[in-house]
Amino acid sequence: MADDDFREQIGDKRSGALRDLIGYLGHHRKWWLGPIVIAIVLLGVLVFLGSTGAAPFIYTLF
Repeated sequence: MADDDFREQIGDKRSGALRDLIGYLGHHRKWWLGPIVIAIVLLGVLVFLGSTGAAPFIYTLF
């Protein structure tokens, strides 16, 4: 019941991690962090795909 009261007070406004990150970058004018975050995410995707069945197709790119 207390959870419902809390959501009513904040207007039931939900946001995800990506929206929070973009909001932070815009509010604090730290746009230079954007390319760094994108590069880290892409590296993580490559590492993840390297351990799956898609590995032979990724290795042909390099």
